[in-house]
Amino acid sequence: MLEFLEEKSGEKKVEFLELIYDLIFVYVIGRNNSLLHAMEDGFIGAETYLTYALTTLIILQIWYFTTLFINRYGGNGLQEHICIFINMYLLYYMADGTRIHWQSYYVRYNLAWGLILLNLAVQYYLKLRTAREHAPWESFHIRHSMRLLLIEAAVVLISIPLYPLMHIPLSPLAMMFGMAAALLSGRTNSLVSVDFPHLTERVMLYVVFTFGEMIIGIAGYFGGGFTLSSIYFSLMAFLIVVGLFQTYGYFYDHVIDRETPNAGTGYMTIHIFLIAALNNITAALEFMREPAVRQIPKNAFLVASIVVYMLFLFLLEKYARVQARCSRRFYGQIVLLCVAFAILMAATYRYPAVSIAVTVIFIYTLYAMLYYREKKQRQS
Repeated sequence: MLEFLEEKSGEKKVEFLELIYDLIFVYVIGRNNSLLHAMEDGFIGAETYLTYALTTLIILQIWYFTTLFINRYGGNGLQEHICIFINMYLLYYMADGTRIHWQSYYVRYNLAWGLILLNLAVQYYLKLRTAREHAPWESFHIRHSMRLLLIEAAVVLISIPLYPLMHIPLSPLAMMFGMAAALLSGRTNSLVSVDFPHLTERVMLYVVFTFGEMIIGIAGYFGGGFTLSSIYFSLMAFLIVVGLFQTYGYFYDHVIDRETPNAGTGYMTIHIFLIAALNNITAALEFMREPAVRQIPKNAFLVASIVVYMLFLFLLEKYARVQARCSRRFYGQIVLLCVAFAILMAATYRYPAVSIAVTVIFIYTLYAMLYYREKKQRQS
């Protein structure tokens, strides 16, 4: 996991500015996660969770667009610094507008979002002028990306005056359009391949920041006095975080082929949902120590969040080295393990001390399966 500290010749490095930029996204995601603490009848309300899901996907989509732009066209120049700092400033307004009563902040939130998209479109336009002279084969891709950003920005900005008239928030349509356009632009994106080693490092660092949020989230387990119960639950929560981190580290270090050229779209899309799942796990772990949260939904939420995380983690096998790919038999064993996990969590929902231990056993059993599988491959 420390390979990103090594400078490799000919490989694009993750710049200091990129790390600073990612920190603002960690802050905004933290604001989004705070929505999940508004309880209705002992758990998250459907409308609240929908608001959380949409705001999380919107922020991660902005991160997705920015990361791919920097990877393909970033030069770490003054012009790029100015544009990134402008977007960082605008992201504070999006964070401030992330609230349960979001209707009162609709203008502020969407105006900032629209301006961020326009800023990204301007950055593509500035690169287009250079590409026409020095890299004409990139011009089509730049125009295509700029066009999609302008359409999405137009939908966001037009939704602002329409909202008071229709009382329907249309801006989520912009996010859906952006995601669909990204997934359907595979042929166009393939015209300009990404620096995949740089992309994997950048994404890995953001995942590390997300685990940082999880570490902060479980800090509450260490309060409430030095008792046997507090020691037990804090240890279990800590082991869950470490185990989840190790599973991602296993894929990053031993599975992903970072030398394979590709467009990067699928890799980034998988990580959007993987990071969203990690944020849900953080909230679920915080719920586990709250007696006011109903047992059945909070256990189900934890199970669903961990299983979704594992699903997208194994989808990264699309980018695996040939010798590191899992067999169908191994996938079958993983599915059976997940089913057993869900059944045991359902059976022990009345006993938090047991269900959190079941979670630890599940995560470390899965990690052990991955570890010994990789060990056998090395020996063969």
